[in-house]
Amino acid sequence: MSVNKVILVGNVGADPEVRYIESNTPVCNLRIATSESYKNRSGEKVTTTEWHTVVLWRGLAEIAEKYVKKGMQLYIEGKIRTRSWDDKDGNKRYATEIIADVLQLLGKREGAEPPRQDDGPQTDKQNEKTVIPESDQEPDDLPF
Repeated sequence: MSVNKVILVGNVGADPEVRYIESNTPVCNLRIATSESYKNRSGEKVTTTEWHTVVLWRGLAEIAEKYVKKGMQLYIEGKIRTRSWDDKDGNKRYATEIIADVLQLLGKREGAEPPRQDDGPQTDKQNEKTVIPESDQEPDDLPF
């Protein structure tokens, strides 16, 4: 048995990029920052930040397009995928991405418009879980 599961809680680095591919299917790319702090041997606080590329499809892409903005904190669940291609010079290139099947908005962002009450929870038909925007929580301190 093998498991490919990723859980991230991080902050959005830029507004989502949504495009529509064949049959008008939405796909969204996000960059999420996760940070970890610790004290080194000298007792100084050190913070390291990892950047993750997250890909959302169909209903989750539409939700991201509608609600997600730079600086927001998100909970993401999905699987890790590495893909490869040959660039224009014939060099092998690689990209590691998180393919999300759960997206949850955490807290609120200053100036962001909260979802309307009539929007309700949204579910994608392709095994993506229900997402309920949590616009009533207080925001945490953002690292940027």
